[in-house]
Amino acid sequence: MKYIKFSFLLIIIFSLAANAAVSKQDMANTINKAGKQRMLTQKMTKEVLFIALNIDVEMNRDELESTIELFDKTLHGLINGDTYLGLITTKNPNILAKLKQVKSLWKHFQENLNAIQKGDISSDVLAAINEQNIPLLHKMDEAVKTYEKEGGSVFEPNLANIINKAGKQRMLIQKMTKELLLIAKKIDLATNKTNLINSVNEFETTLVELKTANNNDSINIQLQKVQKKWSKYKPILDNVDISEKTLHKIDKLSVSLYRAMNKTVQLYANSVKD
Repeated sequence: MKYIKFSFLLIIIFSLAANAAVSKQDMANTINKAGKQRMLTQKMTKEVLFIALNIDVEMNRDELESTIELFDKTLHGLINGDTYLGLITTKNPNILAKLKQVKSLWKHFQENLNAIQKGDISSDVLAAINEQNIPLLHKMDEAVKTYEKEGGSVFEPNLANIINKAGKQRMLIQKMTKELLLIAKKIDLATNKTNLINSVNEFETTLVELKTANNNDSINIQLQKVQKKWSKYKPILDNVDISEKTLHKIDKLSVSLYRAMNKTVQLYANSVKD
């Protein structure tokens, strides 16, 4: 019994020591970067659909190549550390377990992305990508929530939650665009129309929450910019406008919205002080 108590005490001590070695800013950066991986799963799928719809094919092939590389490099950095990305080596066994599951799903997803890059845009490959991107997103989201929990032991739990929640908005921007393109491609029409409505509602609800809960002037100004860009993009999504003219301009609109939201997340992360 004494041995069990001593072992438990050692676990607590080592856990506290590990957290003490991680700076607050490092932890905030890691939550941000891990959260961004969710967005990249949707961005890659979106780029595949632009290629399949024959919209700015060369540009989207180049974008897809860069996105694949970034996801792969960041995943490796989350597991093993990466000084360039500012990622510390993960010691938390729960996070590592989830990241290994992400890695397994990523291997199969990447194979189909590579097939697209080689010119295979068959219905089988598109169906596989459509089927695989959501499980990869969900598993990455589980990892981010575990990072958030660990971050809450290093700095304010509420701020760790907000960094995660704001970061998820980036993913929803890509996911909404993806869902509109799936509708344009006539893939799982009923499901994706429902998914699109749900994504729009979640993004808007969270945006209101972020604006209501925030008292940082710089972040408030940035959130107003997000709101302005969202007001331009939302009508297209609400109307499920998949006209050729609209499909050729939604990438620009969604990227502009994403960049504004990404800057907001960075401001939240930078507000964490050591």
